[in-house]
Amino acid sequence: MATATSTPTEAVTPQVNDLALLGLMQLVSPALPIGAFAWSQGLESAFELGWVNNEAELAEWIEGVLEDGLSRCELPLLVRLQSAWASSDADALSQWNDWLHATRETAELSDEDTRLGGALVTLLRNLELLPEQHLIPADPGYITMFAWAAHKRYVPVRQTLLGFAWAWLENQLAVACKALPLGHTAAQRIIERLRPQLAVAVDTALERSDHELGPILPGLALGSALHETQYSRLFRS
Repeated sequence: MATATSTPTEAVTPQVNDLALLGLMQLVSPALPIGAFAWSQGLESAFELGWVNNEAELAEWIEGVLEDGLSRCELPLLVRLQSAWASSDADALSQWNDWLHATRETAELSDEDTRLGGALVTLLRNLELLPEQHLIPADPGYITMFAWAAHKRYVPVRQTLLGFAWAWLENQLAVACKALPLGHTAAQRIIERLRPQLAVAVDTALERSDHELGPILPGLALGSALHETQYSRLFRS
């Protein structure tokens, strides 16, 4: 199991810590121009199908995806990928990137990860922040490039996971505010309820061994598949 938390070799100073925090904030900002706002990750379908109808049901849905999805897939994968970037391990990067693609159960979920990964590659290239070309896997996913950007910014692994989980939660609530609809005050109540769960999910992800990885989200996969032919929709997934 790869759980190393190393970052680029440089003395850790207050300035480095400050820049790492600011770099993480940049990476998880809704203003990051990669198009994450266009994807609902199956949530819009859950609204259309009547599986999620109100604030309480939305909080339960998000909490379930966090526990059975992120803590088993994206978050522990970030641990492994950030470690692989730190050691310039091209084989591990390719292996985990392929594993990530294999976990995407619908065309929409796969397309989301690939397109966001490609958009992040384009952005990092324009910022002159890409890694060496031979280290970039074929069809790099969003998680893979997010891990690189965090590593490049000297972000500690635990903070990388917290930042990713926070960005995911904010995106899910932004989807709900547009499509449910959900008021912004209700969204803040859900954040207050789920903030501690983000930390729990990160703790769990950091402890998972390789054989424990893999999402358990049949309902989300079904909703995403149905969303592909949904008559009217706001989001791409």
